Amino acid sequence: MNAHELRAKTPDQLRDDLAALKKEAFNLRFQQATGAIENTARMKVVRRDTARVLTVLNEKAAEAAGGEA
Repeated sequence: MNAHELRAKTPDQLRDDLAALKKEAFNLRFQQATGAIENTARMKVVRRDTARVLTVLNEKAAEAAGGEA
């Protein structure tokens, strides 16, 4: 998932993606705590994707606020 793909999505789609990423992060943390995690690098990818989604959401919010002012 890259920022270009995210910028093409609507804020509602981004919020859905964010919820899915947070759920996946929770599951990965749970797997790590129980020792059942297979791909530890996935945690880093999920964290970065979450940050990307939040960044694009903030950009869209700032753009909307700037456009109304």
